[in-house]
This record gives sequence, C-alpha cells and structure tokens, in this order.
Amino acid sequence: MLLSLYTILDFLLQVLIWVIIIQAILSWLVAFNVINTYNQFVRSLLHALDRMTAWLYRPIRRVLPDFGGLDLSPLVVLLIIWALQQLLIGGMRDLYAAGY
Repeated sequence: MLLSLYTILDFLLQVLIWVIIIQAILSWLVAFNVINTYNQFVRSLLHALDRMTAWLYRPIRRVLPDFGGLDLSPLVVLLIIWALQQLLIGGMRDLYAAGY
C-alpha cells in the first residue's frame, strides 16, 4: 500500500516537472516572438499553465532577488522536485529492504 503511494507521488512529481518545462519553453518562445499570443489557443494554454505553476513560483519569487528579465524560479522548483524524488527513492528502497 505504501509502495503504491510512493509510486503515485513520484508520477505526480514527474507530471509536474513536464508542466514546468513546457511552461518555461512556451514563455521563452513568447518572449522571443516565435509564438503569437493573439492566437486564442496559445493564449489559453499559456494562461492554464501559468495558473498551474503560479502557486509554486510565488513563494520562491519572493525570496529570490530580481534578476531583471531572467526568472530562475522554475529552475529552483525543478531542483526542489528533484530533491523530493531522491527522498522518495530512498524511502522506496527502505520499504523494499524491509520486505513490504
């Protein structure tokens, strides 16, 4: 049961990683005028991704200094998720060793 919970949590973290990566790439494409935000689909996709990740970025943006146009909060969130995944892997390894 606990191993299934670890697996589900790891899957959700992996999905969150992909959402952050896609959101970061799309924001770069918009910043360099590769993607036009006048398109309704692009605008709604960017808005949805922003709403999904804003709650993660907000506390980190308050702590990080202003780097001008460079936003490092997605990188910090990805590092935190990586650390959480490493903790999960260690927990799963301990459960497996204990015979669960």
